[in-house]
Amino acid sequence: MKLFRFGEPGKEKPGVVLEDGIRIDASGACRDFDEEFFQSGGVGKLRAWANDHADSAPQCPEGVRLGPPVANPSKIVCVGMNYAAHAKEFANRATPSEPVLFLKAPSALCGPDDDLVRPEDALKLDYEVELAIVIGSAAKNVSAEDAAEHIAGYTMINDVSERAWQKEREGQWTKGKSADGFAPLGPFLVTSEELEEVNALPLWLDVNGEPRQRGNTSDMVFEPLFLVSYISRFMTLKAGDIIATGTPSGVAMGMDPPAWLEPGDRIEMGIDGIGCSTRKVI
Repeated sequence: MKLFRFGEPGKEKPGVVLEDGIRIDASGACRDFDEEFFQSGGVGKLRAWANDHADSAPQCPEGVRLGPPVANPSKIVCVGMNYAAHAKEFANRATPSEPVLFLKAPSALCGPDDDLVRPEDALKLDYEVELAIVIGSAAKNVSAEDAAEHIAGYTMINDVSERAWQKEREGQWTKGKSADGFAPLGPFLVTSEELEEVNALPLWLDVNGEPRQRGNTSDMVFEPLFLVSYISRFMTLKAGDIIATGTPSGVAMGMDPPAWLEPGDRIEMGIDGIGCSTRKVI
């Protein structure tokens, strides 16, 4: 099952993609795809509702804006350098022996196709296509064997970065990762049972039609189930939380010379089985 949210920013409604590809308004089933929805078993309830109301529920309007498929996560946990080639291009360093973690402010969340507004004093704007895990029930000190029980599904995120803020302004990475619009999510949340081969998904990103990133989740250093288990040792993962699992090589910073994003640039990216998105830098 694929979940999505649609409508103006801050006023999104929940929706479901039926097996025949028709998108319906799921407001009759739930208020939103938030922590309460996931923690209360909302995915299973929504599946049953969709089976009963596929023919009667209103269809989603054509061309409507898509919002992030998850509402108000308590946190966005990011994994750095989880592809060996990216670790080399980022800092010319060896593969990490443990996952590198940092946080991205939830206020950075936006729709998958929303314009990327370059902050006024941004100098080195970069992109990172990533598979994102959506937590389905609270997880604390869970084992890798049990981690799947705590995952609602998967989506796509662009871990937009301002590299000068990240690397040249002292402290941790968060300040270079958290501006408004730096976390476009979606277009869809694909539930776990529909995305069975999560460890072998091609992912890609182009800028102005030029191929930049080409990777596969099979190249991850630490796979999704391990990441859920590992992160849950250090913090409680709440339902609806998002884990960005790292990006393959090909980021702007790794090019010679670096090809930073500029106003007018068009970013297209996708993950097989999840969907594609397009953003314009303004």
